[in-house]
Amino acid sequence: MKSALVIDDHPITHLGASRLLRDLGYDPVGQAMSAEEALSQIAGDPGPDLIVLDISLPGANGLDLVAPLLAAAPEARILVFSMNDQTGFAARALQAGAQGFLSKNAPPDDFREAVRTLEAGEFYLSPRHAMALATLRAGAAADPLAALSDRERRVLGLIGRGLSLQAIADELDVSYKTAANTSSALKRKLGVDGINGLMKFALDSGV
Repeated sequence: MKSALVIDDHPITHLGASRLLRDLGYDPVGQAMSAEEALSQIAGDPGPDLIVLDISLPGANGLDLVAPLLAAAPEARILVFSMNDQTGFAARALQAGAQGFLSKNAPPDDFREAVRTLEAGEFYLSPRHAMALATLRAGAAADPLAALSDRERRVLGLIGRGLSLQAIADELDVSYKTAANTSSALKRKLGVDGINGLMKFALDSGV
């Protein structure tokens, strides 16, 4: 029988998810209320086939738990199941390494569909989240600046003013290495070569 681990600090969620998982042929081998409990339950074992993970855990962000969970159970599929319904959380869940994102407000049939989709080796998002993410990505493609973090935008603006990487590091109170790494990330994201290319991009875009 397939095994599943539910990581959530709400007992009612544990009960409801476990019942749905049993209907889908899973043995809910574990129920964890915190990040520490989750990691201790799968340590040294082959690991569950499926992990249902909440974002809001005591003292931890569930998205930060995705990487260590996959390190401990690399064959597991992770479905993030959260009250945080914003599209940004769905995007961050997939970026962290999860294979699916589902709102806790979704009906049981959507939960079943999500689990079956992950079983098939595919990624799951609700149609609403999938369309919203597609729109965001299209906007990012049309506006490269939309893909930049706040620090990257600040560094780009300082490069446009002609500051050296050391001067930028001093201005932002970060290490030279951080400034250099941010510069490299900017070149990669914006598709330009060298500091001169970044300076021209900054001036042309009015950053």
